[in-house]
Amino acid sequence: MFVTSAFAQESAPATTEGDTHFGTGVPAEAHGAFPPFDPATFPSQLLWLAITFGLFYLFLKRVVMPRVGGIIDVRNDRISQDLDHAARLKGEADAAVAAYEQELAEAKKNANSIGQQANDAAKAEAETARKKIEAALDEKLGEAEARISSIKANAMKEVGTIAEDTASAIVEALVGGKASKAEIAAAVKSVAR
Repeated sequence: MFVTSAFAQESAPATTEGDTHFGTGVPAEAHGAFPPFDPATFPSQLLWLAITFGLFYLFLKRVVMPRVGGIIDVRNDRISQDLDHAARLKGEADAAVAAYEQELAEAKKNANSIGQQANDAAKAEAETARKKIEAALDEKLGEAEARISSIKANAMKEVGTIAEDTASAIVEALVGGKASKAEIAAAVKSVAR
């Protein structure tokens, strides 16, 4: 910002023969002190400091701070929306969990009911099957008893004939003669009664 002219001087060549120092040099007192530390430049430095600070302040106030404030507002809005969305989702999740637990309780109740119904149905089927089997067995038992009684009756009829034949054979062996069939049949009938 501040440009000062440099005070450069060339030194004249040494005229003495014994002096071997040649070169250019600027003595410190030729141009004064370092400008920022020079009290003569303080007022202009303060003026430029105030102008620079004011411009920087206006730049921050009108450009940077509104942008930062806008970003912060956008973030706050996004955070509040996210929190609202999270609260809504939490409410939905809680409702879903409550509905799930209720459905699970109803399912357990229904499962117990279905199990009881299945048990009752199985008992009823078993009872029906038992009654059918008992009826079939009773029928077979009746048929068997009828067959046994018919076989017994047939056997009893034959017993009479066998008894008559046996009695006839015994009479022939003992007496040596033949007895009439009518007499033997009457004797067997009188004993069978």
